[in-house]
Amino acid sequence: MADRGLEKADIGALSPEQKEKFRQFKIKTKIANEMYLRAHPEVEMLLSDFLRDVFVKRPTDIREFAAGHFSDPDLPRKIQQKVEEKASANI
Repeated sequence: MADRGLEKADIGALSPEQKEKFRQFKIKTKIANEMYLRAHPEVEMLLSDFLRDVFVKRPTDIREFAAGHFSDPDLPRKIQQKVEEKASANI
């Protein structure tokens, strides 16, 4: 199997100070990611819409399907409409 950079981290190779810095980095990254996703609900909608279509249509060529899905010129309007519908449902 080709190396894809997914080997387990050798946490024992880090000093206690490095471990703490790494832990703080992970916490800050999670917080920043969460803040970004909350500020951009369209990201969740884009992904959930794409995955729903994948599971419903079960394309044989996922790359071609993804290219077609994300290059749809009407996609921004569709996603905005869904974001607005979800927001109004949560009020």
